[in-house]
Amino acid sequence: MKVTAEDIGVLLLRVPAGMLLMGHGAQKLFGWFGGGGPEGTGEMMTALGYPNGRLMGMAAGLGELGSGAGIALGAATPLSSAGLIATMTNAIVSAHLPKGLWTQHGGFEYPLVLGAGAAALAVHGPGKLSVDAILGLERKGLGWGLVAVTLGLGAAAAVLSLRRQGQDKARGG
Repeated sequence: MKVTAEDIGVLLLRVPAGMLLMGHGAQKLFGWFGGGGPEGTGEMMTALGYPNGRLMGMAAGLGELGSGAGIALGAATPLSSAGLIATMTNAIVSAHLPKGLWTQHGGFEYPLVLGAGAAALAVHGPGKLSVDAILGLERKGLGWGLVAVTLGLGAAAAVLSLRRQGQDKARGG
């Protein structure tokens, strides 16, 4: 296996992005790195309008932890990318969109960059320094990128519809 500069370049993008996403999942699930853990995350999710905030927080944490691990390792890359896209789309719509683009105002630039990076990774593939390549399971190309984006946006839409139902119920509708 000949490793190219391109393989190293995608590894340098994939590993920190995946590990940071895993860290966000660990904040939600375990309270690590200054996170709220299940209780605090559940309260935040409830405040954002999700029904059963604790369960939704756990689902978000598992999505971030699992997708982040897949991205960092280059494992099941299109599926891991879809999970990241779903989680970041949810974060953008439910928490960051009303605050604008820039992070210093609580905006959506960070989840947008992670989501776009996941889509790009699904198109490009994880490179030779990945679990997918080592196992001969690497899937890449425009079709796989479209699959990842479609699955990710579809999953986000489903979760956001639960949020909408929870908000309607809270308003007595």
